[in-house]
Amino acid sequence: MNGKSKIAVLGGGAWGTALAAMTTTSGHETWLYARDRETVRSLNELHRNPHYLGDIELPQGICASVDAKAVLEGADAVLTVLPAQAMRDGLSALGAFIPQSAPVILCAKGIERDTGRLMSEVVAEVLPDHTIAALSGPSFASDVARGLPTAVTIACEDAAIADQLAVTFSGPAFRCYSTTDLKGVEIGGALKNVLAIAAGAAIGRGYGASAQAALVTRGFAELRRIAQAMGARPETIMGLSGLGDLMLTCSSAQSRNYSYGLALGRGEDLANRPLAEGVATAPIAAELCARHAIAAPIIAAVAALLAGKITIDEAVTALINRPLKSED
Repeated sequence: MNGKSKIAVLGGGAWGTALAAMTTTSGHETWLYARDRETVRSLNELHRNPHYLGDIELPQGICASVDAKAVLEGADAVLTVLPAQAMRDGLSALGAFIPQSAPVILCAKGIERDTGRLMSEVVAEVLPDHTIAALSGPSFASDVARGLPTAVTIACEDAAIADQLAVTFSGPAFRCYSTTDLKGVEIGGALKNVLAIAAGAAIGRGYGASAQAALVTRGFAELRRIAQAMGARPETIMGLSGLGDLMLTCSSAQSRNYSYGLALGRGEDLANRPLAEGVATAPIAAELCARHAIAAPIIAAVAALLAGKITIDEAVTALINRPLKSED
């Protein structure tokens, strides 16, 4: 993938649109697959996404289509921006069109609810013998689409491919750092969404910035324990796809998970809200921690809160009254 490459983006949501804008700005031939014909028409003719990032004028080079075969044919790399819980079915339907030589780069963050598998494990089952990578880090779609400075991590277990992908996707305002710790990058991306719900709920309930900071800090300790138990490298969790993404997601209303927590804390109607992947990830993450005897009280509290088993006040009381111990 030297020089200009054909990049296929699967997904016409905010993040897919932003990544398509980024790869186009970086000089690549960019094709975007979306099922909604109005989205496709608007991207091609008006250079805007009518449903997401509607106030941002996008580069004119994006070629959008409802024809998956046309989008994927001859692609040098495939950015999969399908929701985590739809990844298995989505790639099962599109897999026949994905070139064997094209790395499949995961851009969704989550754990499959029914199986407890990371997205790379799902793809390995659906698309055996394909190269799998992941792109993750502190990045809001609106910032990337506007061309604001952003740094992320590209992970692939093959170091040479990770380095190559980092070069391919780095551009004027988008910098990629490479790593072979695919599992660590995925864990950080998935669990920060759950912790963002906790941080938002604390602010929404009126507990203040001190409580928010405590939740994020102790949540990060949980993230580190889980990552270590699953074989991730500590430096990955301390990097952009771990601590960096956690800091961003737990502090801004631009984060869907943080906003979901805010609404939860305020007692607002949660129906018809934008997708917050942490809602699906929390129960399976809590189940996995319990199964492997990993102490993760904040993640467990979020899962119980979302299931209606406890109130926010009960969750905070339980966390405050946990046995005293040294900080780890």
